[in-house]
Amino acid sequence: MRRTVFFLSDRTGITAEMLGNSLLSQFEDVRFHRVTVPFVDSPDKVDDAIRLVNETGAKEGCRPIVFSSVVDEAASEAIRARAEALTLDLFQIFIAPLEAELTAKSSHAAGRSHGLANSHEYFARMEAINFAQAHDDGAATRELGKAQVILVGVSRCGKTPTSLYLALQFGVRAANFPLTPDDFVDRRLPGSVEGFRGKLFGLTIQPERLREIREERRPGSRYASLDNCRREVREAESLMQREGIPMIDTTTKSIEEIATTILHRAKLERHVY
Repeated sequence: MRRTVFFLSDRTGITAEMLGNSLLSQFEDVRFHRVTVPFVDSPDKVDDAIRLVNETGAKEGCRPIVFSSVVDEAASEAIRARAEALTLDLFQIFIAPLEAELTAKSSHAAGRSHGLANSHEYFARMEAINFAQAHDDGAATRELGKAQVILVGVSRCGKTPTSLYLALQFGVRAANFPLTPDDFVDRRLPGSVEGFRGKLFGLTIQPERLREIREERRPGSRYASLDNCRREVREAESLMQREGIPMIDTTTKSIEEIATTILHRAKLERHVY
């Protein structure tokens, strides 16, 4: 089965996509064609969006599904009334019960979640992203004391994407530092991170998966050989265990799962943007 799904929003569409995709993931036997229509913020754009939904349904012979996060009440009502689709209005579903519980009216302001409504939080997140980029793969060590978490592990085990995700999604200042064969010979942590043990968090990975990842980067190299991957992973895990560094195996986990585990186990304050 195949269904077309529209995410309609008067801003970026991120809210509608996040909740909508979470719900759709429960239907594994259905193939969804996803269409995001952001910035539906005027009567003309509302008409265009409704026309697109209705034309798609007529062409496919099956009504589309619409996840709408349009805040404006008149626009939201127009979409619900005129779109020939199953329309799930994410704001109307939740706002009315919240208004009743809080005995307060909502602002019905667009862009509160993914905009510049709180400039302090926004720029703090941008600072975290810049920090993660500047401190990727041990590139800079002078300001490691400002890091909230420092990820360590062998090359290509997921340190960089996890650091960037922590910064982008949660505003966490994350650095990452590679464990290399030289560190295994010395049997000790690199001097650059040794003074920050309380901030260290280790990533590890199954050697077979590591070989696949490295093979894509450097085909046929010793760096990517299974024997070398096994040795590096074994030595890195031994080093982290000796030093009492908490670890997580990234082999079968998504970036979201890895980041959430780190936030929870490292007891980092969680800001969601």
